[in-house]
Amino acid sequence: MTPYIAELIGTAVLILLGGGVVANVVLNETKGNNSGWMVITTAWALAVFIGVTIAGPYSGAHLNPAVSVGLAISGKFAWAEVPAYCGAQLVGAMLGSTLVWVFYKDHFDKTTDKGLIAAPFATSPAIRNLSANLVSEIIGTFVLIFSIFYITGAELSEPKTPIGLGAVGAIPVAFLVWVIGLALGGTTGYAINPVRDLGPRIMHAVLPIKNKGATDWSYAWVPILGPIIGASMAALLYLQLK
Repeated sequence: MTPYIAELIGTAVLILLGGGVVANVVLNETKGNNSGWMVITTAWALAVFIGVTIAGPYSGAHLNPAVSVGLAISGKFAWAEVPAYCGAQLVGAMLGSTLVWVFYKDHFDKTTDKGLIAAPFATSPAIRNLSANLVSEIIGTFVLIFSIFYITGAELSEPKTPIGLGAVGAIPVAFLVWVIGLALGGTTGYAINPVRDLGPRIMHAVLPIKNKGATDWSYAWVPILGPIIGASMAALLYLQLK
């Protein structure tokens, strides 16, 4: 498997499982309806674990442009590879979110609340204050990337088994995403990954989803720019401290 295919598949699985749990919790007449934030954050953490385990031996399992950019800034990943990695991640996110819609289509059809229909695809703020929302995404992603440097020793830059420990090596990253969701996810839904939001948001716009509303492109720049800023700050601080 090439690194780019690994990034695509790993990201697709990440979004299938992460978007899938949101659909299970918020859409009408699912078995998991109204099961809550703990279910969502736990499943997203486990989705990261699965995605990293799949892609790790082949691509280093970035699954997130913020990771690719942060590693490139730190000198641990070639800038020339960043566009291809990010492109593969975006396509994977679009594929994963499409599979969520296919899987839960009957439940999407039975849901009339436009916000709930959009929730499995894209993040949205609890209180819409774009400057504060941007800060939330910057801080959340800073914690993610800065911690990844120390969890992995910035070794996710090369195709290898995650952290050298097989699937076990992905566990610290899963716990990291879990605690970010629990502690810092309440304001914006913690995208902390530009393609996690952009890819599914694109699919929300183009898929023939019954009862859907606007895709809210006026907010879309926040979960794209915030994670890139946060990752850049984390990488620059890491370089100063190493």
